[in-house]
Amino acid sequence: MTITLKQKTPPLVPTTVRRQAGIKAGSRVQFRASRGKITILATSQTAAGNEEYTPEQRRAINAQLAESLEDVRKGRVYGPFATVAELERSLRRTAPKSAAKAKRFARR
Repeated sequence: MTITLKQKTPPLVPTTVRRQAGIKAGSRVQFRASRGKITILATSQTAAGNEEYTPEQRRAINAQLAESLEDVRKGRVYGPFATVAELERSLRRTAPKSAAKAKRFARR
């Protein structure tokens, strides 16, 4: 499909093309340009969504994930719980300890 660009009007992706691509109102899209060609990709089609984060944000996320995995390896996790009641009991047992730790760290 070919359209004519107007000077004061932004390019418009025709409804039939959007429908065929599965792009709806509110969809996130990514634009790529090279050698006179513009490609529009729905974000679900981008490579694992890595473009959503800056390198600095990606490093922070990876550091937090590594810290969480270390907690799991050292057994600093609770659960799994068979019922909500078990989860609540666990939270009540550990909450006072966590609150005391938070107060200790706040004093430093």
